[in-house]
Amino acid sequence: MTSSSYLTVKALTKYIKRKFDADPHLRDVYVKGELSNVKMHSSGHIYFTLKDDGARINATMFRNQAAKLAFKPEEGMQVFIRGDVNVYEASGVYQLYAQTMEPDGIGGLFVAFNQLKERLQKEGLFNPNFKQPIPQFPKTVAVLTATTGAAIRDIVTTINRRFPQADILIYPTLVQGAGAAQNIADNIYLANRHAFCDVLIVGRGGGSIEDLWAFNEEIVARAIFESRIPIISAVGHETDTTIADYVADLRAPTPTAAAELAVPNRQELYQRVLAKKTQLHQMVVGQLNFERSRLTKLQQSYPLATPDRLYRPFIEKLVTIDTRLANGAQLYLMKHRNGLEKLSASLKIHSPQASIQFSKRQLDAITQGLTRAAYTHVDQQKQAFAGMIRTLEALNPLSIMSKGFSVTYLDKKVVKSVEELSDKDKVKIQFHDGVAEAKILSTNKKGE
Repeated sequence: MTSSSYLTVKALTKYIKRKFDADPHLRDVYVKGELSNVKMHSSGHIYFTLKDDGARINATMFRNQAAKLAFKPEEGMQVFIRGDVNVYEASGVYQLYAQTMEPDGIGGLFVAFNQLKERLQKEGLFNPNFKQPIPQFPKTVAVLTATTGAAIRDIVTTINRRFPQADILIYPTLVQGAGAAQNIADNIYLANRHAFCDVLIVGRGGGSIEDLWAFNEEIVARAIFESRIPIISAVGHETDTTIADYVADLRAPTPTAAAELAVPNRQELYQRVLAKKTQLHQMVVGQLNFERSRLTKLQQSYPLATPDRLYRPFIEKLVTIDTRLANGAQLYLMKHRNGLEKLSASLKIHSPQASIQFSKRQLDAITQGLTRAAYTHVDQQKQAFAGMIRTLEALNPLSIMSKGFSVTYLDKKVVKSVEELSDKDKVKIQFHDGVAEAKILSTNKKGE
């Protein structure tokens, strides 16, 4: 055979590819198997191998299809794939081009939910230490939900019934469909920037996992975690659980329950106040009765019933002592009258009053002397100061210049000699009352 009878590799590969393209059984194929060698390319494409116990096939999922996956394909995961089988000409191998992919046994959304939950839990977003307390008596409650539907009506009705003192601020929010997760996160950040409310209810009514999926998005979870305002999640019914429930500061089983957790019950508060009032009244009455009983017992006791019997002996003793002291003092005065009179005279001479008068006279004398010395010193200083003023005035150049003298400057320098000047020099002449400018016409040196 001649060389022209041989096919090129490219031609053979193209022929095989046309066979694959023409075979309807290789289009829209449903295949199940185990993922292996999964590579998430930076371009967004996913490259992997699909295998079972008997064989394996290379597979590719392009970026447009991969972006629609709700979960992340992982090594060893059993999956269902729908796609086309064709030949990759560059390498000459056939491979599976996946259009859709679902986990085997459980839904893709459930896998995505568990994957995100595990990752955020490792990061600490569910840690109870980061949970903020819900204020007991909020002034303003903000609600992030759709303005249509039963959820907003249930929340508003419950708050107005339980605690009408609280203001309600509504942030209209998409809670389902494309862009819902971003809108929920944006409104959480907006509420924090406004800082008008004390607590924030984020949620919606019930629905399928697809309907509630916006509350399972990572962007919503991080917005809730970063919120400085305490958040109560109220997504779906009691059996529904979302990522938002794990991150929120408090989880409510329903929107109505969220409203009940956000505000106190006015009637319950009133009943508690009445109970405390009754309890306080009973305590006061009981204490008064106890003290009144004690007072009655004290009043009926022996000392208070007949007090004169207690202090009568002491009065008699005091009268006896008083009489004895009076008699003793009279006898002492009679015996020592002369000595007491001399002592009184001596005390008058050396009494504290006499010493104070003497010291006062000395102080007055010293004060007068200091005053005179101060006036003399001031006069001397005034005279010395006047002499210094007269000397300064005599040495003042302006005073000398007033007698007809002047000072000549050339280029801001004092001219001390005619030799420093030349014809046509411009000079300034300082008089005692001003300055004049002049021009040198000629100079005559001494001796000329």
